[in-house]
Amino acid sequence: MGEITSRNFGILIAYLLPGFVVLLGLATLSDTVAAWVAGTQTAAPTLGGFLYVTAGSVAAGMIASAFRWLFVDTVHHATGLKRPEFDDSRLSERLSAIEMLIEIHYRYYQFYANMLVALIFTHIVWRWGSRESHIDGIGIDLALLAVDGVLFAGSRDALGKYYRRVSRVLGDLP
Repeated sequence: MGEITSRNFGILIAYLLPGFVVLLGLATLSDTVAAWVAGTQTAAPTLGGFLYVTAGSVAAGMIASAFRWLFVDTVHHATGLKRPEFDDSRLSERLSAIEMLIEIHYRYYQFYANMLVALIFTHIVWRWGSRESHIDGIGIDLALLAVDGVLFAGSRDALGKYYRRVSRVLGDLP
């Protein structure tokens, strides 16, 4: 297996980890997904299971990212965090700087916001299928609310930094 680079680390945190959280939620609804995630009681996890989990996590992470675009981006933009109109004519000469900004800001934004979507989805699925009393889960609900608040704030901060720094590199259209 190859070494982890900043580029594949960005993909890992932006899609694979949030997607895995979505799969954990789906595992409560599907014995097949549960077997991929945990293996069986009689056998250790298999290579096939690993590949299913990896592919499923990437796909679920991409779907979470679409919901992130639909909900989180919309809220950020509606509450004052506007995407600047970048001067793309400078892109080719400053591409390496933009790629660096993507890796140090935008990928973290994607992680925070995609994980926010993934945790909300997984919590809803867990609550919907839970056999526990809803009162017993109040502590989990409150903890999730706190984590979601931190993820939302982190996503807003990372996206704002990305917008500001790309504006400095490319300049804004008049």
